[in-house]
Amino acid sequence: MNDLELVQYASSLASEWDAFVDQQANNGTLFHKRAFLAYHPADRFADDSLLFYKKGKLQAVLPAARRHGDEAKLLISHPGASFGGFVVQPELSLKDATALVSMLKKYAKSQHYGGLDITLPPIVYLKRPSNYIDFALYNSGFRYRKREVSSVIPLDVSEEHVLQLLKAEAQRAVRRSQKLGVEVREDDDYATFYDILKQNLKLRHNVIPTHSLEELQKLVSWFPEKIKMFAAYAESQMVAGIVLFHANEKTTLAFYISHREAFQKYRAVNHLFYEVFRWCVRNRFQFLDFGIFTVNMEPNWGLARFKESFGAQGVFRDSMQLALV
Repeated sequence: MNDLELVQYASSLASEWDAFVDQQANNGTLFHKRAFLAYHPADRFADDSLLFYKKGKLQAVLPAARRHGDEAKLLISHPGASFGGFVVQPELSLKDATALVSMLKKYAKSQHYGGLDITLPPIVYLKRPSNYIDFALYNSGFRYRKREVSSVIPLDVSEEHVLQLLKAEAQRAVRRSQKLGVEVREDDDYATFYDILKQNLKLRHNVIPTHSLEELQKLVSWFPEKIKMFAAYAESQMVAGIVLFHANEKTTLAFYISHREAFQKYRAVNHLFYEVFRWCVRNRFQFLDFGIFTVNMEPNWGLARFKESFGAQGVFRDSMQLALV
């Protein structure tokens, strides 16, 4: 512990932070980068991100915040990201992980936080598998608040064998879509896709997208190589689309998926995913994360079956919490 120093994040540290996430970390993702987190309005929550140095060398960062108005004053994984947690070096030892968690607790108490809530990236985002942070959190008193299940496609096939990832029914749908002349291509017409997405979410779940169209377009302009959209066309119009967030070199996340219900006969979503899988294999991604199909640990069975039809299996996206009062 004596070798460890904690520093509160300041904008002057943004370059050092992002260089660590990009070049040195075992589990760094797009969602951990300061530029990604910066698109939120300044008054949405109070940033309280932290950097941890061991013998003067950056060992870990923790994107974190306190939302304005939180009664219990909780230090939480940054709400501007799908997941957070400690971003650490590949060679992190169990002793180092324990020291990081211990220092985090000490800091939270010194700032009079009532508790902590950390959401960890799924294991498929790690360059080298390690549960040291999970163990250190649990061993220091953290408990699982929820264990959501995220659907993941292992892309461990050649491009020529991508169709074999899909179950028989989905394979037939791809062939039908191809026969009907559906065209799939990389696209940048985010406005049209956003209209489809908005209508679909309203119809199915009565919710709105995570980002406004302006926020999404801003992120795309900031990360043109990290955020890609693919669209399917039939009858000379966009009928389905997928927006990928390339979290890191290993794993890409299908952040938005949507389609026009009226064009269901074209099976465009199946065709779209088939072509996206091929693109991912060509670009050497090892996993495609479909996102969670549970909400507060309650499965959406229809969504689970849909994702499993593409060969998906579930991995945990864990949230752990600790009360300090």
